[in-house]
This record gives sequence, C-alpha cells and structure tokens, in this order.
Amino acid sequence: MSDGVEVHVGWTGHSRIDFDKKKIRKVMRARGRDIQKEARRLVARRAVSEPGDYPGRHSGTLWRSIKSKVSRSGFLVRIAPQKTPEMGKDFYPAFLWYGVRRTAGEEGSGWRIEARKNYMAEALDKRREVSENAIKAALKDALIPR
Repeated sequence: MSDGVEVHVGWTGHSRIDFDKKKIRKVMRARGRDIQKEARRLVARRAVSEPGDYPGRHSGTLWRSIKSKVSRSGFLVRIAPQKTPEMGKDFYPAFLWYGVRRTAGEEGSGWRIEARKNYMAEALDKRREVSENAIKAALKDALIPR
C-alpha cells in the first residue's frame, strides 16, 4: 500500500506563479473549434448511413448541433451535440449513438435504427496530438512568475 508522494517545487525570487488566462482561453477556443470542424466533417456526408458508420447528413440538424464551449475558468473546452429546437422533444444524437429497437407492434423484430459510429471520439482522436501540443505550448507561454 502506498502512502503517496508529495513534491514541492519552488522558484527563487518568486513568491507565486500565475497564468494569463486570456492566452489559455484563446488556445482552448481555437482547439475546440478545430475538433468541432472535424466532427462536423465526419457527419457531413449527404447519404443514408449504414449501421456502424458515421451518421449521414439528411437535414443538417445533427451537423448544426455540434458546438464547442470554453468553461468559465478557461481550462476546459466541451465539444458535443447540443439539444436544439429543431430536434423537437427528443435528443436526436442519442438515437444515432444507442440505436432504436422496434416496439412490439411494429413489423419484424430487431433494430429500427442501429447504432452509428462515434464521430465525436474519432474527431478528438484525429486532432489529439496537435491539440495537446498547442495547449502545452500555451500553458508554458501563459506562466507569469511574480
């Protein structure tokens, strides 16, 4: 069983270190938009999608719902489909992710809509290395020793 490790790093001549949040927020906003564009690109194909493939673009509702938002602190960006009035009462992206089973009264058995591929995770994976490097560089640049 480990008792944990405590590390203390000090800078001589400086009592504290701050961040310039504007620099961090700027990079987070840019990286979020980049991943948002990639996710939108993955669902932009105008075709009927097959099970296990990326969702196809029929009306553009899913495409328009993918948004990015930087947190108040600026150290987090969330990229995800948002619920829009176009979707009505149901959250449309959930049907594409989980699929929809036929009800007992419908013809046949099985799935009415089978689950589609996770376009959000794929967009992040495609842009991960570039985003991580940009955020690391921004964090180094945003340090303000006092």
